[in-house]
Amino acid sequence: MASISQLLENAQASASSNPKEAERLYKQILSTTSGSTSKDPPKNDEQVQNLRDQEVALVKLGELYRDQKNAQGLAEVITQSRAFMSSTAKAKTAKLIRTLLDYFNPIPGSQKIQMQVLTDNIAWAKAEKRIFLKHSLETRLVGIQLETQQYLPALALIDTLLTELKRLDDKMILTEVHLLESRVYRGIGNLAKAKAALTSSRTAANSIYCPPHLQASLDLQSGILHAEDKDYTTAYSYFFEAFENLSAQGEESALGALKYMLLCKVMLNLPEDVNSLLTIKLALKYANMRDVESMRAIARAHQNRNLADFEKALREYKEELSSDPTIRSHLAALYDTLLEQNLLRIVEPYSVVEIAYVAETVGQERQAVEAKLSQMILDKVLYGVLDQGRGCLLVYDQPEVDNMYGPAIETLEQVGKVVKSLYAKTIRIA
Repeated sequence: MASISQLLENAQASASSNPKEAERLYKQILSTTSGSTSKDPPKNDEQVQNLRDQEVALVKLGELYRDQKNAQGLAEVITQSRAFMSSTAKAKTAKLIRTLLDYFNPIPGSQKIQMQVLTDNIAWAKAEKRIFLKHSLETRLVGIQLETQQYLPALALIDTLLTELKRLDDKMILTEVHLLESRVYRGIGNLAKAKAALTSSRTAANSIYCPPHLQASLDLQSGILHAEDKDYTTAYSYFFEAFENLSAQGEESALGALKYMLLCKVMLNLPEDVNSLLTIKLALKYANMRDVESMRAIARAHQNRNLADFEKALREYKEELSSDPTIRSHLAALYDTLLEQNLLRIVEPYSVVEIAYVAETVGQERQAVEAKLSQMILDKVLYGVLDQGRGCLLVYDQPEVDNMYGPAIETLEQVGKVVKSLYAKTIRIA
């Protein structure tokens, strides 16, 4: 019978040409540990080498399933690996299982299987008293629940995690969990608690060495929350810090930070700065990507105050502009502002104008235009009245402030004081 090392060499050689054969050989290597649950360390060099080969086979089989987009197969590998993990050091176990779980990331639609695998392994880690691994897996589970918008289960798990982590004083994971808490609260629209959680995360990060990727995540979240408060100048500075950090590490998420930077320029009514921003050294390699081109199209439409071009950009780049909730919400607000500006420009020359004509000119449905005009009148952006019987908008001139009322009231107040004083004197004389 071939040795484990020889089987591993044969499996690696056939991985690209014959994946089925490689899969069979990897499983054969791993099957040598399936019946053993011994936690005793290896006693000789041969056993040490066998364990190393089995670890490599485990990772390679995970890579094979990742490349095949086989989420179920990858889940089985992680479950099967528990017998092998029982005989390894806890630190190595945590690293190994994180590596295998990372292989789920390129597999589309694998969140449900990931959550099941994480739940099973959290229970196993708890039974094995591997507390660090349990916390790491629970943190990852919260991240997936956030992605799938399961906010209530995520908050319940975060509360449990924070209680345990504060008792253990694990600042690193505490920073990550508070950051996740901030993102969850932002997801449900509670900005006050999102800011409080982010402050707690930064406080924990200040007392430890914060890895660059985690610092970048903190900056991104800070920028997002400042953007929610319409403070786009401060938000831009945070996004720029995150972009520089992520670009230096070669992270794919640097593109997302760059899109946020471009969004801030558009929201600050500086669409002309978008092209100049894309000429800086770090941004050059992203300049021709479709995600960046989508923001460039939005900037052009905003600069020209062209609602039709704005809608066209939203349709053509639907995936790039709608997949991110932050970009989607701010562009919705920008679209609303642009529609408002277009309506004001159309009705400005008239004292009476048909709503149907306004809707046709702006390229929107009459009902939507009527609702928007009504909102503008209530917000006192537009002075007028909707005559629904005639289907018209009566436009009034903006009322001028009469400055005579203020001085008149002050004069009457002074006269009132004089009358009171005279009345007091007459009482004393009498």
